[in-house]
Amino acid sequence: MRRLLCLLLLVLALPATAGALLDSRPSSTLGSINNSADFLPVREAFQLSLVESTPQSIKLRFVATEGYYLYRHRFQFRTDPADVSLGAAQLPKGEQKHDEYFGDVEVYHGVLDVELPRTDQRAFTLAVTYQGCADKGLCYPPETERLNIDGSGDASTAITWSWRELALFFLAGIGLTFTPCVLPMLPILSGVVLRGQVGGMRGFNLSLAYVLPMAICFALLGALMGMFGAQLNLQARLQSAWVLVPFAMFFALFALAMFGVFELKLPHALSSRLDRIAGRTEGGSLWGAAVLGVVSSLLVSPCVSAPLAGALLYISASGDALGGGLKLFMLGLGMGAPLVLVGTGGAAWLPKSGPWLVYVKNAIGVLLLGLAIGLLSRVLPGQVTLLLIGLLAGGVGLFMGALEFVYKPPRKRLGQLLGMFLLFYALACWYGAFSGQTDPLNPIGQPRIVAGNEQPRDVSNWQTISTATELDRALADAKSFGTPLLLDWYADWCISCKVIEHKVLNDAKVVERLKGYRLIRFDMTASNTEQRALLDRYKLFGPPALMLFGKDGIEHADVRVIGEINAADFAERVGKANDRF
Repeated sequence: MRRLLCLLLLVLALPATAGALLDSRPSSTLGSINNSADFLPVREAFQLSLVESTPQSIKLRFVATEGYYLYRHRFQFRTDPADVSLGAAQLPKGEQKHDEYFGDVEVYHGVLDVELPRTDQRAFTLAVTYQGCADKGLCYPPETERLNIDGSGDASTAITWSWRELALFFLAGIGLTFTPCVLPMLPILSGVVLRGQVGGMRGFNLSLAYVLPMAICFALLGALMGMFGAQLNLQARLQSAWVLVPFAMFFALFALAMFGVFELKLPHALSSRLDRIAGRTEGGSLWGAAVLGVVSSLLVSPCVSAPLAGALLYISASGDALGGGLKLFMLGLGMGAPLVLVGTGGAAWLPKSGPWLVYVKNAIGVLLLGLAIGLLSRVLPGQVTLLLIGLLAGGVGLFMGALEFVYKPPRKRLGQLLGMFLLFYALACWYGAFSGQTDPLNPIGQPRIVAGNEQPRDVSNWQTISTATELDRALADAKSFGTPLLLDWYADWCISCKVIEHKVLNDAKVVERLKGYRLIRFDMTASNTEQRALLDRYKLFGPPALMLFGKDGIEHADVRVIGEINAADFAERVGKANDRF
């Protein structure tokens, strides 16, 4: 039963995960009520730092938080004084992104390194302008940051790690300890390292002497990946089919190993040599424990290679050698923490090895297959990806006994019922794929909206303004006449604004419920200082945003929309506001 529940939880999470990977467009159903907390301030979403300043060049690093991206064509670099000259910015190739309103653009996720050739050795101020968006459907106005560049060529280093990340890596290391080929090693290693001397300060010292060198080996690997990963620009290279497909096959291969199709281990010649080194090492001494720790880091690496590869890929995107080393050091400490616990006399607290480890292996295998499908979704058509998701869900459903119509005890019947649910979901995915659908969260799709439900918006009903004075006047006029008001924050460079303009505010039901409203569009395409001050006044990060004001001129803040929203949900918000009039 534990196996069934583990597999069920993982597979139920796969459609949501795959949905995010399938489509780079923001969700049309995002718009939760007053969802300001869903978005970060611009300088938290995009972190700029000066990595290196030499007489020959200036190296900048942008770190886009997960779920955010930067536009290549929106970068600008200016100097103050203006007569200080810089060469053309050297930007790597970005990820291709197609939008039905803006066409083909290049964007950057993760870490981006920009190099500016330098010909003038004077000190100056570098003004860096950039613009990005959130995958959830919010576009930030162009942002400008100023960096002081001195004439000496001193360098500064960017730090991209936090204590929270280190804690997460430590917890991940503890989780890796309970994998099928690591947990059984604990009593064996405790016998070799501790020589039966469990407990007390000596046991603690010996176990720590074993764990620290193992963690240091992982730290060296993380530092190397952090140092060279950013130079390889893996984040952009991973968008190529030549990289994504091998990585997907890599995860699928490890999934087969988790299912017991074959045993994953080091080549016999290498493993036997390491075994001989471990056998000749004197147990019970600090030096011997340290040598065993180094050897063990090599022995257990194949067993945890898939999670370790994911960690290395994450570290490579940070471009921070120190942070990468610290993160994998904490991963190694987490893997060794149970041994320290055993060494100090806490063996009774650890779960015993048994059949439940097989359930863990199978659950990890399902998760790895889900990751493989997620990677392939970036290069495969959406219908093919939906077929693969259905295949995975159907396989798990059959494994849970969906079609085994024989007598079973009550617990297994519940597992069979859940397996049948997954099988029905798989059939829905296959039907949707052959019907042209691509969304795993809605595989069958929605009935096609008839053409009459969408009508061109009457532009004459909308007043477009662009200054704070005009906005204040419009709000005051609406209040004086007792007229409710809709304020639409818009910009030409905002993709999601176009979606709302064409697919939400045009909807017949929305138009009907907005009758009697004064319709104001605030155009902040220029994104000047005055307009940005208005964003601060209303606690907005950028467009799109929809604000409803009552007849008394007070905003109904609980129905404010930030980011994209679909027509049905927005019509519901307007109806909720109308009920208060």
